[in-house]
Amino acid sequence: MDIDMDICQLGNIGLRQIAQPVENVRDRAVQDLIDRLIETLKVKKGVGIAAPQVGQSLRLIIVASHPNDRYPHAPRMAPTAMINPRIVSHSEQVEKGWEGCLSVPGIRGLVPRYQAIEVEYCDRDGNLETTTFTDFVARIFQHEYDHLEGKVFLDRVESSLELISEAEYLKLMAAK
Repeated sequence: MDIDMDICQLGNIGLRQIAQPVENVRDRAVQDLIDRLIETLKVKKGVGIAAPQVGQSLRLIIVASHPNDRYPHAPRMAPTAMINPRIVSHSEQVEKGWEGCLSVPGIRGLVPRYQAIEVEYCDRDGNLETTTFTDFVARIFQHEYDHLEGKVFLDRVESSLELISEAEYLKLMAAK
């Protein structure tokens, strides 16, 4: 069985639909999807992925911050499945930061996001979790949560002048 999943690309109608709630967290198909999303994220070297990005209209995201070429200063966290997540509250402070997306290859955008968010979600064992994310991890969560709402990061960029190619972005990161 191929664990690595194909990523839906910009223009795929599934990326623009509101995802449906997961009814049974312990369902074998849901557990398998979580495992396949985590493996796909590792193969693609991403820091987050949402079920709609692999053609599954389910409210399920994986957040997996780790340092890499694109985000050299990212904090390290284990891949975490977040089922039926929601933002409970957020800071007033908004910060712009560079984002890319597995579904929008080759482009980076400067995206405004809340600096801190309190979130609630079910973990893969069905436990309700409440936590606060800040800075880069808050950015990942908001980016992936947008996928559940049928949005991509390009929808949040305030000006086309805040878009750059992946190659130019990597030059920026190398210069820092």
